[in-house]
Amino acid sequence: MASFTVDERFCGPPGYANGGYFAGLLARYSPDLVRVRIEKPIPLQVPLEVRGEGSAALELLHQGEILARAQPAAFELAVPQAPDYLRALDASRHFIGFAHHAFPACFVCGTDRARGDGLRIFAGELSGHDQVAATWVPDVSLSAGDGKVRPEFMSAALDCPGYFAARSDGVAMLLGEYSVHVDRCVHIDEPCIVIGWRIAASGRKYEVGTALFDYDGDLCARARAVWIEPKPSAGFIRQV
Repeated sequence: MASFTVDERFCGPPGYANGGYFAGLLARYSPDLVRVRIEKPIPLQVPLEVRGEGSAALELLHQGEILARAQPAAFELAVPQAPDYLRALDASRHFIGFAHHAFPACFVCGTDRARGDGLRIFAGELSGHDQVAATWVPDVSLSAGDGKVRPEFMSAALDCPGYFAARSDGVAMLLGEYSVHVDRCVHIDEPCIVIGWRIAASGRKYEVGTALFDYDGDLCARARAVWIEPKPSAGFIRQV
């Protein structure tokens, strides 16, 4: 059985993996485009076993317990036009996490992460649109060895902007489902634009879309996710 370990660098909340990064890692083990359903928090620094490697459907286990499942899924997402780079940069200045952040050490959107360590994608409200937007310049540590960003980091970059598109009040939520389509992996040091928008809301569930563009506004990757607001009685609030 194949296995992998999520390094502590790639956390969401302390002690657990960032969901988008983790989903990108798991998806590598299937030949098909999959939707990842995360059922338990994904721990860091421990071996995680992949059942079904090379098949369409996967299960991720730790000590016999199923943490996540991946199933083949059609991917459909209408993507809005990208804002220009300067507008996205201006939107990032309105990132609500600058005032209060539930997980400031998050690999993707954490304000405590230094340049070259975290992705520092700060998606803020895009003026005149029901969207959030941010800029991103990938660091060399994300390289696949060919001058391009590895797919799991493309997946990670599309995660947190969806959370900030779902709600603008900083309420803690869980990433429940996630699917990503990478059109092309961007180059290291290539200026990029990331956007997020809400698709639908039903009770405590929020469906969102995110997309990543190059500097010229050409689409490079897109993702669809479901975020879930936990019940007040849920106890430990986890982001997965």
